[in-house]
Amino acid sequence: MRLLDRYSRQVAVIGEEGQRRIGQSSVAVFGIGGLGTLVARYVAGGGFKRLYLVDFDTISLSDIHRQILYTTEDVGRPKAEVAARVLKAVNPEVEVVSVAEPISPDLADMIAKEADVIVDALDNWASRHVVNAAAVAHRKPLIHGAVQEWYGHVTTIVPGRTPCLEDLFGRFKGLPSCQAGYCPVLGPAVGVIASLMALEVFKTALGAPSLAGKLLVVDLKHMSFDVLEVARNLNCPVCGRLG
Repeated sequence: MRLLDRYSRQVAVIGEEGQRRIGQSSVAVFGIGGLGTLVARYVAGGGFKRLYLVDFDTISLSDIHRQILYTTEDVGRPKAEVAARVLKAVNPEVEVVSVAEPISPDLADMIAKEADVIVDALDNWASRHVVNAAAVAHRKPLIHGAVQEWYGHVTTIVPGRTPCLEDLFGRFKGLPSCQAGYCPVLGPAVGVIASLMALEVFKTALGAPSLAGKLLVVDLKHMSFDVLEVARNLNCPVCGRLG
């Protein structure tokens, strides 16, 4: 009855076995901002077993135009706690764990150990590399996305099979980190990149990620989507030794 009620439209696409696999998987979202709020909303709605929300930041007025779980009344409140409250109301069947702590190697390691799929929805490369290292250490798939202005990219990292973030970008940072918490971006552009990331979360949990070993580069100003094949570098200091 549960499958036929709450998840009926989804089960029609992925089947009952697919829904069971979703219901047995846990997801950790690092960064509950523009990208993370939408990814988390789809994960909660989709019926994953457990959802970890990791963010130490509080909600600002300039967040509201793109961070879909928050309202003006939430300004000043912790993102992880507000998001957890909203998502528990969206789907009480999903266990939602809020982690309002700064990202550290120990924290990333602890969460990577528990989660089946990890999402990098962060806005700075220092934290991304910490999460990447934890995902590689525990051989957990990592969906990475970034967005700025009209542009974004998405990739899925499968440790031992694809390049990790360190391998893929090295110390080249791809899209720049937000400066002093300020990232120029159009709200719908965030929604497009986040939706692509959420799709990869579902497909990864179902065993068939589309962007493993590929980098999807999106230019929404000119409505251009390009897929780049990316190969592993066995000399990568983070993932090169994995078999």
